[in-house]
Amino acid sequence: MSTVQDFTGYQPTWCPGCGDWGIGIAIKSALVQLGLSPSSLFVAFGIGCSGNMNDFLNAYAMHGLHGRSIPNAIGMKLANHKMTVLAVVGDGDCYGEGGNHFLHACRGNHDITVIVHDNRVYGLTTGQSAPTAQKGYKSKSTPLGIIEESVDPLSLALTQGATFVAQAFAGDTIHLGQMIKQAIEHKGFSLVNILQPCLTFNKINTYQYYMKHVYKLDDTHDKTNMLTAVNKARGVYEEKYALGVLYQVEKTAFHEQIVQLDSTTSLKDRDKFTDYNQLLPYFK
Repeated sequence: MSTVQDFTGYQPTWCPGCGDWGIGIAIKSALVQLGLSPSSLFVAFGIGCSGNMNDFLNAYAMHGLHGRSIPNAIGMKLANHKMTVLAVVGDGDCYGEGGNHFLHACRGNHDITVIVHDNRVYGLTTGQSAPTAQKGYKSKSTPLGIIEESVDPLSLALTQGATFVAQAFAGDTIHLGQMIKQAIEHKGFSLVNILQPCLTFNKINTYQYYMKHVYKLDDTHDKTNMLTAVNKARGVYEEKYALGVLYQVEKTAFHEQIVQLDSTTSLKDRDKFTDYNQLLPYFK
């Protein structure tokens, strides 16, 4: 049985009080509760403060280019679909640079879990506004305030085909761990968007701010109702942030529709081709 220590790498270098600390322990706790081990896990990290977890989490892992962690995670899953695959990313990394990959991963229902550190800024590059920043947010790159409306990641995921969509708050690590655990257990594309304060650069969306504006979905919420889920997601524009599983349905995952993977994994199947010259006739 694995322990939290088994999944622990180097000592984190995040700012004291950063929401990343809570996310890190919640991920490790969920992995332990699921009975996983470092050798049974693939993790693709994005670039940013969240991506620094590549050094702090012990597993088979890699940094993707900025915005490219999701296709790396998909590649991992297709190479060995028997492994658990996570993409740990930031809001700018995933919804900005990687927005196209995010949408297409949702519609493909790839069996990966995407865990997003949503702090509304580019923290590693000193606080520029991210896609989820509220309209009017001022930063050193937007001193007069941003003009665009903020991206609504939950609605994007819901309308593009994600089969598990949840939201959590970094200040409640127990609930956050439960959301991550359920997301990993789900077969298909899973999103956990985490509202995460950046104490150093975001002085608006603080722990106190979120504690005033978040609420937990209760047992009356119908997780299979798309319209209800979208309505809850759109509460972001009223500064009402729903925490919990907004939507969950069962559909065939992408890799389950690839007949070549019925009896083996792509990783093992590659051993058939020791002499690639035998493939040349097929390309003439």
